[in-house]
Amino acid sequence: MRLENQRLCVEISEMGAEVTRIYDKKNNAEILWEADPEFWKRHSPILFPNVGKTWHNKVLINGTQYPTSQHGFARDNEFKCICQKDHSVSFLFRSGEETKEVYPFDFELLITYVLEERTLRVIWEVRNPGDEDMYFTIGGHPAFRVAKPDEKKTDYILKFPGKTSLDYILIDPAELAADPKKIHKLALDGGYTAITEEMFENDALIFDNGQIEEVWLCHKDGTPYVGLKCEGFPNFGIWSVKDAPFVCLEPWMGRCDDVGFDKELSEKPNVNKVAPGESFQKEYTIVAGN
Repeated sequence: MRLENQRLCVEISEMGAEVTRIYDKKNNAEILWEADPEFWKRHSPILFPNVGKTWHNKVLINGTQYPTSQHGFARDNEFKCICQKDHSVSFLFRSGEETKEVYPFDFELLITYVLEERTLRVIWEVRNPGDEDMYFTIGGHPAFRVAKPDEKKTDYILKFPGKTSLDYILIDPAELAADPKKIHKLALDGGYTAITEEMFENDALIFDNGQIEEVWLCHKDGTPYVGLKCEGFPNFGIWSVKDAPFVCLEPWMGRCDDVGFDKELSEKPNVNKVAPGESFQKEYTIVAGN
C-alpha cells in the first residue's frame, strides 16, 4: 500500500501492517531503514501483545503459563486492509486459534496510518470483543537510516527538546531482562547528545516514567533530520546494531519484563487493560525534518 503527498512517499506492507518505506522528497532522503539483513531484517515492526522479552520467555495469565516470543506475534502475521483513502489506510488483525495457543484473549488489533504534510501519524486501536479483561503491552520500533551512503550513525546527534538529562536502564546480558536497580544518567548539552557505537553494547537504552515525548535525529550541526513525537507514553527505547547505519526510536506502552518478574500479566508495571466490549487507543507521529 502507498500513501503519498507533495512531501512524503510512504509504503506499508500487509505483513505485520509494517511501514517499509518513508521517502522525504524535499531532502531526497530515504528516512526508513531498508531492512538489510546484514544488520536487521525489519523496518518498523509493531510490537504486540508484548514489547521485548518476557521473563524466561513465559507469561502467566489467569494461572496458566504461556510461551512468548520477543516483541510478540503481530509483526509476523498478515493484516487485512479494511480501509484505504488518499492519505490514510487501516489494517486489521484478529485473534484466532493459533494466537490463543500463546495468548488466550480475543482481540482485534487495528493499525491506521495518516499522512499529513511532513508527518505520518501511527494510530493503534486494540479492541476487546471477549468476555474478560485483556492485558497487553504494545510498542513501535521504527528504524531511521542515515541520509547518505558514506555516513555513519555517529555522524548524527540526538535532540531531546527541553531536557537537561535523562535516566535510563539496560538489559542485564546474563538474564536477558531489564535491570531497574541500576540507573544510568544520559547527560545532555542543550538537549543534545552524541551517538556512539558504545551506547548500544548492552542492547537498547530503556527510558521509563514518561521521560520522552519528543526526540529528533539530527545532523551534527543540529539540523533536524527526522523526529518522533509520542505524548503520554510511559516507556521509550533507543536501539541500534553495531556499525549499522540506523537508529531505532521506539515509543512503548509497557516494556520488557524486569529481572525475576514471574507474577500475573495483570500485575506487570505499565500493562494496558481493556474491559470487555471496550477499546484502547494510542498514537505517535513521525516527522520529517524541515
